[in-house]
Amino acid sequence: MGSVAEQINQPPGLWQSIRESIRGSQEDFTEGSLTRAILLLSIPMVLEMSMESLFAVVDVFFVAKLGPAAIATVGLTEALMVLIYSVAIGLVMSTTAMVARRTGEKDKDGAAVAAMQAVCLGLLGALVMGVPGMLFAPRLLRMMGAEAEVVAGGSLYTTIIFGSSFAVMLLFLINAIFRGAGDAAAAMRALWVANAINIVLDPCLIFGLGPFPELGLPGAAVATLTGRSVGVVFQLCILFGSGGRIRIRRDQIKVVGNVMWRLLRVSLSGIGQFVISHAAWIALVRIVAGYGNAALAGYTIAIRIVIVTILPAWGFSNAAATLMGQNLGAGKPDRAEKSVWLSGLLNMCFLGAVGVLFVIFAEPLVEFFTEDPDVIREGSNCLRFISYGYLFYAWGMVIVQAFNGAGDTVTPLVINLFCYWMWQIPLAFSLSSLVGLGPTGVYAAIGIAQGTVAAVSILVFRRGKWKEQRI
Repeated sequence: MGSVAEQINQPPGLWQSIRESIRGSQEDFTEGSLTRAILLLSIPMVLEMSMESLFAVVDVFFVAKLGPAAIATVGLTEALMVLIYSVAIGLVMSTTAMVARRTGEKDKDGAAVAAMQAVCLGLLGALVMGVPGMLFAPRLLRMMGAEAEVVAGGSLYTTIIFGSSFAVMLLFLINAIFRGAGDAAAAMRALWVANAINIVLDPCLIFGLGPFPELGLPGAAVATLTGRSVGVVFQLCILFGSGGRIRIRRDQIKVVGNVMWRLLRVSLSGIGQFVISHAAWIALVRIVAGYGNAALAGYTIAIRIVIVTILPAWGFSNAAATLMGQNLGAGKPDRAEKSVWLSGLLNMCFLGAVGVLFVIFAEPLVEFFTEDPDVIREGSNCLRFISYGYLFYAWGMVIVQAFNGAGDTVTPLVINLFCYWMWQIPLAFSLSSLVGLGPTGVYAAIGIAQGTVAAVSILVFRRGKWKEQRI
């Protein structure tokens, strides 16, 4: 009898936990093994971000076949969409934190109300920014310095992409709701559906394969709009259905002013985080551009390779944010803190292994994108220097997301402002120009800044002020 009881009480093995994480788990993440909780949350999140990185590569691959003007249109449109992405990401941070906190408190109605207010804010934000973008697309492209060819051939693409703002906002926010509630598998499936449709439709609508019309560059925008819209419909079926970890009832479809205001207030700092870090990368591009096309092309390729691995690594960071919010809501700050240290350790192992591979195989990876020897030299040099800082980056991204998961979006904002604008950019300029290292100085500054972010974040996190955060 004893052996039977032991088998019944024995915790699930690794492979069983992996299968459960992909199917969807009903685990209470405020109880039991933290390692298992991180696995159940992070595996679908890693797979979700892996599909996103795959789509980014595939989309550029097909659009590149249309020529430089098409690539320029996509690049300029993405730059114009940064404001929408900034608002979406800021709302994602506050939404995840509030839904996770209510879930940890076992307040299902409170979590559903917070989710509904997030959806309302997302729709409002998309309306305010998306509609003007659609109406003034040609003027916006000219404002960005686009040549006449780009404006003439790309305005329709930009108009459609701005028209997809509603789908972008909702896709981001509803997945944040799922993650906050601990339903990472639902978020994974939604993004997989959206991006899979996008990837399949891209070549069909761009080149007119089979029964599809040949739309050229606008076809890529239609594919994006269709994929994201279907993904949102999939999300809404779960969110308003009865089988998910969180459900919005019909009587909860209304505006609750105080909850909406708290979400908006916390999200403002989250928006600032994204704007500061994104603007810092733009400033680095400007410094690198001063050393010629080879340096700029090599830097661009290296960053694209880095993004492919950084996106999956956010899976561990998002898991830390969810566990932080839920365990603080359950009144277990010590468990919340342990989840962050464990998530950071796992992320360090993942990114550390990737960093070693990048250092060893830097040249072959860059050669996949170009045959130019100067670009290969600069790209592999950049990739190696960034990889040296991967161990620090692993910790920095987890700790920063942990603050956000606690509802403290101000601390990461201050850390980003100091480490990027007051440290990384002046250091990049000094090492490249004053010391005379050229673009290598910029690459080195990136790694050093990531180390600084990690060190400062850990020191501030250990002080424990986040335990007093209310949301």
